[in-house]
Amino acid sequence: MAHPKDVGDRSTLAVMLVLHELGYATYVPFGENTRVDLVLDDGVRLLRVQCKTGRLRDGAVRFKVCSSYAHHPNPRQPKRDYIGEIDCFAIYCPDTGAVYLVPIRDILLRWEGALRVDSSRNGQRRGIRFAADYEIGRVETTRAPRASSGAPRSSA
Repeated sequence: MAHPKDVGDRSTLAVMLVLHELGYATYVPFGENTRVDLVLDDGVRLLRVQCKTGRLRDGAVRFKVCSSYAHHPNPRQPKRDYIGEIDCFAIYCPDTGAVYLVPIRDILLRWEGALRVDSSRNGQRRGIRFAADYEIGRVETTRAPRASSGAPRSSA
């Protein structure tokens, strides 16, 4: 199982690759403890982007829209949203291979956001955020063979 930091780094790289292919300039803020993962230059303005890893569950790409602070000393604020700190979420979902760019104003800030991939079972369309409306590109991933452990052996 991959370390959460590695999972997040792969998602950020996937987002950067798609944005680069679309011709956007991206900037990486300095430091690990910023609320912004990337700054996107669309030629008119700079957008603050928080990258997330999406998981395909029950026909929707699901992703966290708050940070967990349960491990911090102040238990009254176990979750912290991104209101006023970012302009959009960029979500990479390894299950679909797609990258989605979602303005924060389009997300109901609970603990989790969702972008519908499959139609809902009851046919509801009103109030549903469809993944296709936010998809900006796809990333093809291939797994490189793992390096063998230890030094090569001689045949002598």
